[in-house]
Amino acid sequence: MELLELTALELSAKIRVGELTVREALDAAYRAIELEEPRIHAFVSLCKEQAYAEALSVQERIDAGEELSPLAGVPIAVKDNICTKGVRTTCGSRMLEGFTPTYNAHVVDLLEQAGLVVIGKTNMDEFAMGSTTETSALADTRNPVDAERVPGGSSGGSAAAVAAGEVWLALGSDTGGSIRQPSAFCGVTGLKPTYGSVSRYGLVAYASSLDQIGPIGKNAADCAALYAILRGKDQRDASNMEAEPLDIAAVEGYRLTGKKIGMPREFFGEGLQADVAARVQEAAEKLAGLGAEMEEFDLPVAKYAVPAYYIIACAEACSNLSRYDGIKYGFSAPESEDLRSAYVNSRSQGFGMEVKRRIMLGNFVLSSGYYDSYYKKALQVKRLVQDAFTRAFEKYDMVLGPVYPTTALKRGEGLSDPLKLYLGDIYTVMVNLAGLPAIALPCGADADGLPVGLQLIGKPFDEGSLLGAGRVYQRKAQEN
Repeated sequence: MELLELTALELSAKIRVGELTVREALDAAYRAIELEEPRIHAFVSLCKEQAYAEALSVQERIDAGEELSPLAGVPIAVKDNICTKGVRTTCGSRMLEGFTPTYNAHVVDLLEQAGLVVIGKTNMDEFAMGSTTETSALADTRNPVDAERVPGGSSGGSAAAVAAGEVWLALGSDTGGSIRQPSAFCGVTGLKPTYGSVSRYGLVAYASSLDQIGPIGKNAADCAALYAILRGKDQRDASNMEAEPLDIAAVEGYRLTGKKIGMPREFFGEGLQADVAARVQEAAEKLAGLGAEMEEFDLPVAKYAVPAYYIIACAEACSNLSRYDGIKYGFSAPESEDLRSAYVNSRSQGFGMEVKRRIMLGNFVLSSGYYDSYYKKALQVKRLVQDAFTRAFEKYDMVLGPVYPTTALKRGEGLSDPLKLYLGDIYTVMVNLAGLPAIALPCGADADGLPVGLQLIGKPFDEGSLLGAGRVYQRKAQEN
C-alpha cells in the first residue's frame, strides 16, 4: 500500500514497530508534494533541511524506546499564520512576505514534543480574511477534486494538502468557519475546537475573540489523535482554559444510541443547494439508523449571525492589523518621504483589497457615532447566539446542519460578489460567536462529484462527543 494512502495513525503505528522509518515517511510526503504542487499550489514554504533534521531526532527517540504520541513520526503541514521558528510566516500577505519568526507557536512546540515533523507552511487567504484562499498574495491554491474550483478558506492550503495526499495531517485556524468550510469543499475532516481549548500563542491574530487553531485530517480518528496533543493549558495565552485531556478510548467507544441531535430549521431553508440538503439529510438518517434521535427545532437568531460576526471580526481585525505600519516590521514602502506617507504607502501596497475592505469596515463600526448602532448591537447578538445554543444543549447532545450552502465554488465566483460570499458563512459563524466546538465530515457528493460537508456542533469542551460521533459515522460509511 502506498504510504500516503495510510491514515496518520496507521503510518505512526508502522513507524513505531519498525516497519517504516520517519525518513521514509518524509520522503513519501515530499515526493507527493513535488508531483501535486504544480497543479494544487497548497504550500507557500517547505522546510526540508529542518524537517529531515527533526526526522532524524524523532527516529532516535523512537529507537531509544521513548514514550511518544500515537502520531509520532508523522509529517504534518502548518497553516502560514502559525509561527514557526526559522521558517517564514507570511499570512498569505505581501506585508509579511519576508518575515521569519524567532520562536514557535505553542502548538508547534507541542507537535515537536509529540514527535510529529513539520514539513512546510500552507497557503491561506490573506490574514485569514476570505473563504476561497484566493485573496492570498503568494499562491493560487486549487481544489484537488476539481482544479477549476476553489479549496475554500481561509485554511484552503491545509485542506487541499490533505485532500491531495501530499500530507497526512495539517493545522488550520478557524475564525468563522475557516477549518470546516475548506474541509467540506475538499472532502476531508476538520475540527474547530472550543474557544480557549487550544493555545493561540504564536497564531497571528485576525479576530482575537473568535480565532481558534484546530486539526485537519483524513478522518475523525486522526483528528482526535492530533487534537489530544494540541488541547491543554498554556500560561502565555490568557484566553486559554484548563480542560480535561481528551479521552481517546471514549472517542473510539462512542455510541450514538440514546443521543439526541437537533436540526435547526433555519439551516435547511432558502439558499441551500438541493444536492447539499439531500446529502446532509441522508447523513442525518444514517445517524438515526445508528441510534441517534433526530429532531428539528427553531433557531431564529441565525438570521442575525452573519452581520454580527462580520462587525465583530472586522472591528477586532482593524485593531490587530494596526501594528503593520511599515516601521516596526513587515513590508515598508521604499518611496515614502515622511512618516505619514510611510504609513499610507506601506499599508496601501502591503495589504490586499479584502484586508483593506475589512479594516475600513472595522474602523467604521468602531467610530464615534456608529459604535452603539453597530458594534454594541453586534455584541448583544453574540450574547443572544450564546444563549440560544445554551438552551438548545439543555435538550440536545449536539446540533447538525450543513457546513456551507453550496459545494466548492468556481474560481473567481466568490471574489466577484463579496457580499454573497459573506452570507455563505451562515452555518459556521455562530459556532465562533458562541465559542463552541464543531466538526466537518464529508457526507457524499453533488451531481458534479464535488464533496458535501456535514457539520456537527457540540457543547463547550465536548469535542470527544463530536469526534466520537464522527468516528461512528465514518466507520459506517466505510462498511457501505
